[in-house]
Amino acid sequence: MHKECDGMKLAYAKPSLMNDVPMHYCPGCSHGLVHKLVAEIIGEMGVEERTVGICPVGCAVFAYRYIDIDWIEAAHGRAPACASAVKRMWPDRLVFTYQGDGDLACIGTGETIQALNRGENIAIIFINNAIYGMTGGQMAPTTLMGQKTSTCPYGRQADLHGFPLHITDIAATLEGTCYVTRQAVNNVPNINRAKRAIRRAFQNSIDGKGASMVEIVATCSAGWKMTPVQAGRWMQENMFPYYPLGDLKATDMEE
Repeated sequence: MHKECDGMKLAYAKPSLMNDVPMHYCPGCSHGLVHKLVAEIIGEMGVEERTVGICPVGCAVFAYRYIDIDWIEAAHGRAPACASAVKRMWPDRLVFTYQGDGDLACIGTGETIQALNRGENIAIIFINNAIYGMTGGQMAPTTLMGQKTSTCPYGRQADLHGFPLHITDIAATLEGTCYVTRQAVNNVPNINRAKRAIRRAFQNSIDGKGASMVEIVATCSAGWKMTPVQAGRWMQENMFPYYPLGDLKATDMEE
């Protein structure tokens, strides 16, 4: 935004819904950017008084500290089930979950798929950094083939660990989903696309069009044992080919 401030133009300001507290995320982590987008979108939509976010267990377990809306802390993996109950009880609300790959695609696989398949009018923001970032860098359902973690130090192998789970692709096949997309926040154009995608998913929740999922392909420089610059490059070279960006399903605009 641009406005005059003591003779100077303010080019950008912190979203009004972002609380003035230090974040606990590691340098280079994508969570901070996505939090900023969520706060910005809710503020721009003017729905902060009728929004309920559901926190996960994982790196974003403290999301409620950072964005000044109503939050519920769900048990590990149970955010979609909790969100389903909230939305059914308050159908006029914007209800969304904010989850990582371990919370959503491992312990929460059942809750995620069933909520999406039922067409619950919720939005799911899914942060995919291909690793368990908070608990020590273990292999996640989305860890790439050959990728090294603390529990597969020689790299993920199909015969031992199975294949990476394309949970967003599965979501796109379910009849209850109206909008499924995969985005990133590694540069300004992608940040803008991610913002439009999240806003669209939020509007779908308000309008009762069905379930939406926005996957954000993300970095975890600490878990990957890289600098932020290295992590960003590794994500582009390795994760984007396996998890390509773009819309996977978009029936929310159909008449």
